[in-house]
Amino acid sequence: MRIASWNVNGIRAVMKKDFADSLATLNADILCLQETKAQDDQVVAALEGIEGYHVFSNSAERKGYSGVAILSRRKPLRVFADIGIAEHDNEGRVLTAEFEDFYLVTVYTPNSGSELARLPYRETWDRDFLHFVKELERSKPVLMCGDFNVAHRDIDIARPKPNYNKSAGFTQKEIDGMDNIIGAGFIDTFRHFFPDTVKYSWWSYRAGARGKNIGWRIDYFLSSTALVSKLTSASIWNEILGSDHCPVSVDLG
Repeated sequence: MRIASWNVNGIRAVMKKDFADSLATLNADILCLQETKAQDDQVVAALEGIEGYHVFSNSAERKGYSGVAILSRRKPLRVFADIGIAEHDNEGRVLTAEFEDFYLVTVYTPNSGSELARLPYRETWDRDFLHFVKELERSKPVLMCGDFNVAHRDIDIARPKPNYNKSAGFTQKEIDGMDNIIGAGFIDTFRHFFPDTVKYSWWSYRAGARGKNIGWRIDYFLSSTALVSKLTSASIWNEILGSDHCPVSVDLG
């Protein structure tokens, strides 16, 4: 089984950029999307020509903002939105699919914003989201994926020094949030297979950053320890275009 994750930066926009070909290249049994920027009915309408997948969506109250979705060839046992906390749940950032052996959670973590204005909220989010996935894990293992909006280590960002504690996504408080997830027993799957590989999943649209590979690795699959033995590989699909992010994936044996 291949599970992929992709921040598409607008589902309607990416559909115009060879999304069907990208999906065929990924050959994913399940594809999790972030930043769909559409209401649930608009997500379903945008994906109308994509066959062979059950489509589930969680959109923000604010139109054209945030939003996540799951496309799955196999119908999950159940799918449910959000984490049960009102201050978080109006932004459409979490969608969970339950399968026989694990929960799959896709997440679009809040960005701390320009001048880090939203960093205090981000700290609250990180704490509450971790509590949510740990509660899920009490009943079965969890595989979570998505845009976590943080480069965890210096190896995960092309220019660590000028960005540290200055740019959203590379402050110590955000790094601490990822440290807490790892410390709670979740495994960074890409680093599990490739501890020293430099590879990024997001590039700014400015100054030709992608062409120069001045990027950040902010898209992850994080796995409960109990699932790690079933993982056979992890990939970052740099060659797939259509968004400022590229897809990431894991294969389960």
